[in-house]
Amino acid sequence: MEKFEFKYELLHVCKQSGARRGRLHTPHGVIETPCYMPVGTQATVKAMLPRDVEDIGSMIILANTYHLFERPGHKLVAEAGGLHNFMRWNKPILTDSGGFQVFSLAAANKIKEDGVEFRSLLDGKKHFFTPELVMEIEQDLGADIIMAFDECAPYPSTYEYAKAAMERTHRWVVRCKEAHKRQDQALFGIVQGNMYADLRIESAKFLASLDLPGYGIGGLSVGEPKPIMYDMLEQMMPYMPENKPRYLMGVGSPDCLVEGAIRGVDMFDCVLQTRIARNGLALTGTGKKMLRNATFEHDFTPIEEGCDCYACKNGFTRAYIRHLVKCKEILASQLITTHNLRFSIRLMEQVREAIEQDRLLDLRDELKAKGALD
Repeated sequence: MEKFEFKYELLHVCKQSGARRGRLHTPHGVIETPCYMPVGTQATVKAMLPRDVEDIGSMIILANTYHLFERPGHKLVAEAGGLHNFMRWNKPILTDSGGFQVFSLAAANKIKEDGVEFRSLLDGKKHFFTPELVMEIEQDLGADIIMAFDECAPYPSTYEYAKAAMERTHRWVVRCKEAHKRQDQALFGIVQGNMYADLRIESAKFLASLDLPGYGIGGLSVGEPKPIMYDMLEQMMPYMPENKPRYLMGVGSPDCLVEGAIRGVDMFDCVLQTRIARNGLALTGTGKKMLRNATFEHDFTPIEEGCDCYACKNGFTRAYIRHLVKCKEILASQLITTHNLRFSIRLMEQVREAIEQDRLLDLRDELKAKGALD
């Protein structure tokens, strides 16, 4: 494991807002930021070949620590040479800590100081996740960027519960830092604090003091209204290190991508793009299109005119894709997923360009007027 210097370059700050144009260097390539990261929960982006994920311009993808621990097991992935070899993806990978998945099983878990006891979703077996075990799993998986184990307090939470969860997250990130030994991986801590600004600020300050390579922002987009999420971002951002990347976890709808970037977020991920595609819903610059609807039965235009994704530039029409959706053909998911992911990556290309030109707020207004952020 060779030592690698993870470096974040802050290239430009938009004069209209706090938006940042940056560049993150990892062992498997450079990530231009702000960026949207497709999610490959089970070591695959659903309905996509690795070649196609690369073709749409993805610079990094995510995999899920909890699910890969469940199957096929982190030791098998290590035996295969790590996730990059196992899933045949040679660009950067980020793995989450499994914390969100564990804590989403609230009715079946027991939170202790050492870690969390929970039952498997697959076979009901008991497991006990500790910060040290999470680091073992993530080191075996071998992603470029790994997340510390954290406690994600639900919304709504009392102030007392949110504070206790935040403080436990802080103790756990220290243990993660001590247990993490791979020098070719960047360990990110996670800011918590629920919807309490003073806790968010306290968490941001504590994590900044650890001088980690980057920082996640967790516990947002968990049911709270979007204005509250944006307020939390605005409150905490002045306390986040300027020279480190900021990752808003599990957030990636078109409006949140733009609004998050405006508030200084560098990295986003979300399953929305692939999940809605499997139901026939496409993202476009004039709003979402439910392609299974009868209105598209005789529509022989592409999903979106001018889009450069494989589906659109090769003339796959809305009428044809509607037919595939109605027939439950796999190709429908492949085409719409390709389009939705490319739409989101292309949106971030526009955001990066607008930041460089100091006109991101103007771009937001233009996109809103067209319906792209609905």
